[in-house]
Amino acid sequence: MSDTLFYVLVTLAAYIGMEFTAWAAHRYLMHGPLWSWHADHHKPKYEKTGFWEKNDRFFVVFAIPSMFSYMAGSLYVDYRWLLFVGIGISLYGLTYFLIHDVYIHQRFKWFKQLDSKYSRAILKAHGSHHSNTGKEDCESFGLLVVEPKFFKKVTQTD
Repeated sequence: MSDTLFYVLVTLAAYIGMEFTAWAAHRYLMHGPLWSWHADHHKPKYEKTGFWEKNDRFFVVFAIPSMFSYMAGSLYVDYRWLLFVGIGISLYGLTYFLIHDVYIHQRFKWFKQLDSKYSRAILKAHGSHHSNTGKEDCESFGLLVVEPKFFKKVTQTD
């Protein structure tokens, strides 16, 4: 296997792994012991007092392993693959920002409606998650992997 292919696969594995890491962190940390950071994200828009939320701290938390991977992978030749782990984490972070903060929550008005069954299913799943403003009894903790039931709820008029 060529080095290039290996590094592409490492980047993809880190990217895909982040979806499951983000799901677990959301389910067990954000809706668990770190609820005090995440709770304001579940408030309705009209209750929010400013642009920033305590929940935005998680961007920094998820950037730390990426930063560590960039540094270790750049400094130590034997651990070069870690650089590509950092790239995969960063690319997932960019995807998360664009889909979650820009598309779903419209914190930036860059684009409003993507027109595909998948994008509408993401909106349905996330809307279902936010339909409960409390810590308990939420569903749909992921971002990119959407449960089949949300595809079934999508209609052409959404």
